[in-house]
Amino acid sequence: MNAAHRDSPPSGRTRPLDLLRALRPQQWTKNVLVGAAFFFAYWDRLRPTPLTLRDLDRVIPAILLFSLISSGVYIFNDLRDREADGHHPVKRNRPIASGRIAPITALLLGAALLIGGLIGAYLLSAPFAIVLCGYVLMQMAYTILLKQIALLDTMIIAAGFVLRAISGAVVLSDVTISPWLLLCTFLLAMFMALCKRRHEKTLSKGEAKPTHRSSLAQYDAHLLDLLIAVIAAATIVCYALYTLWPDTVDKFGTSALGFTIPFVIFGIFRYMDLVYRHDRGGRPERILLTDLPILINAVLYALAVTAICLLRR
Repeated sequence: MNAAHRDSPPSGRTRPLDLLRALRPQQWTKNVLVGAAFFFAYWDRLRPTPLTLRDLDRVIPAILLFSLISSGVYIFNDLRDREADGHHPVKRNRPIASGRIAPITALLLGAALLIGGLIGAYLLSAPFAIVLCGYVLMQMAYTILLKQIALLDTMIIAAGFVLRAISGAVVLSDVTISPWLLLCTFLLAMFMALCKRRHEKTLSKGEAKPTHRSSLAQYDAHLLDLLIAVIAAATIVCYALYTLWPDTVDKFGTSALGFTIPFVIFGIFRYMDLVYRHDRGGRPERILLTDLPILINAVLYALAVTAICLLRR
């Protein structure tokens, strides 16, 4: 498909379904992480004023606004990369890369989402809006330059998840999130990002310089395997330390959170099995939504945490 064809929709007008696909709604599941601060603060026995379910009236809008902002970022990313995405076996079918959405339409839609999302964030909470501004600036730098730098690109992706967790804390004003939990978030996100790079490296095998992502040429497949193993181990150790750390025990009034460590281990091992044995590392959001063992494991983890907190002395 040539560039001229991609620059204008075949039918002369954009279909609403293509606009929806350009928002990447399947990626919105990442923004559930904004609610993590509420989930853990809800069980904090040291809080002078306990959280209630009524506090969700700030958390839910924050998740929705982060979804709007992230969709705006995705649109600008797809707009800038539409030529390179045309060489990718999967990304070339995206609405912008395929030409079903004209560049000017994508530009206006992306700008509307970012501006509207930031205004809504400011109305909800000024600190929350500041975190979102930081996220947008970081993602724009990633889109323009940083995604071309190997290893740094995965760290930027992981930092985006950390900002999601932080935003969920600041929108509640008086909630602080454990540094251990932020570190776990960063490591787990980087683990999935490295797995995705490995999948892309496998797809580009045989190309001297991958045309859809130039940074892949800077990656070595063996090094990626080593990094994935190291980060996976670090994530497990970090989470184990978090559950058994004295501050965590005091906060939740129990050391029984250590019993949730096997769920984290199984989740990471299952994900590695899907990446290495089933070659499914390219779509983390699809894995998290469609793989039955991972879904059951996540539900059991949430139930275990809830039961431990309810049964504490």
